[in-house]
Amino acid sequence: MDFDKTMNYSVERDKNIKAREVLKQVYSALQKKGYNPINQIVGYILSGDPTYITSYNDARNLIRQLDRDELLEKLVRNYIGLDE
Repeated sequence: MDFDKTMNYSVERDKNIKAREVLKQVYSALQKKGYNPINQIVGYILSGDPTYITSYNDARNLIRQLDRDELLEKLVRNYIGLDE
């Protein structure tokens, strides 16, 4: 191991990866149960009501690990191309 080099660790990058993976898993669970995943996720983000998300494959618990405000901010940033 080279101790002369400085390691760079990005917590924000890890949070983005986690949010993306959680959304993919939740999307998949909703789709498998026959729901419209986009509508259900939007309903959850707007209302905070976890019943918009199926408990199938632990999707409800997974999405509750994410802060809704941070998630919304990440989605808007991604949509307008300001990804970090």
